[in-house]
Amino acid sequence: CVKRRSIVCVCVWRMASSSASSSAPPPSLVRYDPPVLVSEAQKKKAPIRKGAKSGSLPPVEGKGGVAQTEDILNAILPPREWEEAGQKWMQSVSSTPATRLDVINLQEYLDQQLMRRNARETGICPIREELYGQCFDELIRQVTINCAERGFLLLRVRDEMRMTIDAYRTLYESAVAFGMRKALQAEQGKSELERKVAQLDAEKEEL
Repeated sequence: CVKRRSIVCVCVWRMASSSASSSAPPPSLVRYDPPVLVSEAQKKKAPIRKGAKSGSLPPVEGKGGVAQTEDILNAILPPREWEEAGQKWMQSVSSTPATRLDVINLQEYLDQQLMRRNARETGICPIREELYGQCFDELIRQVTINCAERGFLLLRVRDEMRMTIDAYRTLYESAVAFGMRKALQAEQGKSELERKVAQLDAEKEEL
């Protein structure tokens, strides 16, 4: 686990070079703590809510301080886990409040990633959708640290937005499939009509 503050700042926007590998998760706009090695003893001692849904978020009241904030963040943005060289690593979202400079750096890093990954400026672009989704998750993380209720509300907005996009995507795919079927049917009907025209022309010549 990296302890120096300067290295932690680097891990804010990029994975630490020591943990980067083919099996490690890609860099994200979401601010994460440095990756730590997970053992079975650590799991039993301090279990993490992985994959928790918005319907099972921990109560806002009941705990206090950093522990409650970390539980809420882990429920909203589950920790990332991966295996590397036979060892299991885990990386949780950071519970450090964001400053004005962090927000400016986030905006600059978003623009850099959009350019580096050649994201389209208009139209449908999975790369642009992914990057803006990460940026929105980072904003949810920043807001949740200061006000958990506001973070929960933003989480609902995010989930509703994703469901709406998925619904439009399903409609688009269905429309494309319907159009392809109609086009094939039209081609088949055209060939049938051409054969019938040729047959009628032959009968006309015989007469």
